[in-house]
Amino acid sequence: MLPTALIGAVLLAMIPTPATAAETTVYVATNGNDANSGTLSAPLATIQKAISVVPAGGTVAVRGGTYALSANIQITRSGTAGAPLTLTSHAGEKVIIDGEALAYTPGAVGSTIPSAQRGAIHMRASHWRLIGLEIVHGPYGVYCNGCNNNTFERLTTRDNYETGFQLQGASANNLILNLDSYGNRDPRKNGESADGLGIKEGSGTGNVVRGARLWNNVDDGFDAWAFSSPVTIQNTVAYGNGYNRWGIPNFSGDGNGLKLGGSGGTGPAASHAVTNTMAFGNAAHGFTDNGNTGSITINRSTAYQNAKTGFDVDGGSTSRLTANLAVGNKTAVALGSSTASGNSWNLGGTWTLRSTDPAVVTGPRAADGSIRSSDYLVPANGAAVGAKI
Repeated sequence: MLPTALIGAVLLAMIPTPATAAETTVYVATNGNDANSGTLSAPLATIQKAISVVPAGGTVAVRGGTYALSANIQITRSGTAGAPLTLTSHAGEKVIIDGEALAYTPGAVGSTIPSAQRGAIHMRASHWRLIGLEIVHGPYGVYCNGCNNNTFERLTTRDNYETGFQLQGASANNLILNLDSYGNRDPRKNGESADGLGIKEGSGTGNVVRGARLWNNVDDGFDAWAFSSPVTIQNTVAYGNGYNRWGIPNFSGDGNGLKLGGSGGTGPAASHAVTNTMAFGNAAHGFTDNGNTGSITINRSTAYQNAKTGFDVDGGSTSRLTANLAVGNKTAVALGSSTASGNSWNLGGTWTLRSTDPAVVTGPRAADGSIRSSDYLVPANGAAVGAKI
């Protein structure tokens, strides 16, 4: 017969315990149970439970499948610079977070979404990494207010009932990398509000958007409405925004590729910086200052076949446009008090393009999540003008 102390030790070892600091990955699966320990072989059932128990510096790894929410995911606990927290798909498996059953999907016409219910993922936290998730059908996809020092990588936010990804409030030093955001719409506001990506109504330096694709959203591709600090945008494409694909009555979608600021009046003055970015086939302007009175810089970017102006920077800004390409828009540029040099309209002549087929740019991404390279909208004469994605 085993000694009593040994029997006790064996029984204790058989009891499941939550992940500890030595076991820094907490797993979630559609066949899991929140009473489980959160290991790969005994995963939890809900992402919310995993977020509540993941240790400092740890990872919530979500197995493939669709997670239908009955309440939105709340991320209010911050990591630290030395011990950031991570929420990611496991080993590249396809994870869909579905907010269709949440309130305000959609809200009644004219209604306001209460702050805490904004977003299938609602975040008020810092030092997180969100990687490889698809967020659909929410009242916003990802809504992040007062968020600092986060990385959002290879997310897809599609078919939500407000903006796909919105960052606002006092938010600084966030990187939004290789985001796909499309098909977002807002029947409750007649299409006037849902963008692919919004960094708006707040302030905070060091926010960077790189490698985003923002398309077929009801309002704008990118919107920096009333954000008073500079945002850096690189290697991004915005197309097909502002068309009423949903039959929304009293339609009021704006349809700009990139709306670089503005407010209900004039300003605020935010000197956003745009490089190597394309806006094509949008219902309004390709790029617009929208009343921003700052000194926006737009360099080596392309506006192609937008229904209004390619580069619309006469709304009060003192923008500087260099080496940009405008082809096939209703109007190439509206400068106002802005300056321009080395752009296609400065150089003159007829601009033919190596390719007008967007299939590579709009197709599957490369293995590292970047937009695959092509000759789409590259000048046939080899001039160093416009974007090269």
